[in-house]
Amino acid sequence: MKKSINAPKAPAAVGPYVHAVEAGGLIFTSGQLGLIPESGTLPEGVEAQTHQSLKNLAAVLEAAGSDLEHVVKTNVFLNDINDFAKVNEIYAQYFLNEAPARSCVQAARLPKEGLVEIEAIAVKKEG
Repeated sequence: MKKSINAPKAPAAVGPYVHAVEAGGLIFTSGQLGLIPESGTLPEGVEAQTHQSLKNLAAVLEAAGSDLEHVVKTNVFLNDINDFAKVNEIYAQYFLNEAPARSCVQAARLPKEGLVEIEAIAVKKEG
């Protein structure tokens, strides 16, 4: 069985998909751009977009009954791999205890001309 999850505190999806799907105690999120939920716009710069992307990811996980501490895997897509160090610095601020497994790749182009997009797999919190 799978359950679709839409997060009211995250920006609306920019296509025909949901924010996340729960299946077998795992939560699979859609990629989160750095869109500001209230306006649907992207802040300027990779640093600001990375912070917002991770805030959006946290909002999706919260709606799904999880949080960043329960993330086991992320995929990070960068518009420019030269931003790797900047994104790493910010990413480390959100995964304080034990960092999840991660892939990071440069994408030729991201939706809405985004500079970073992050998706995750997390386990559902117990209780």
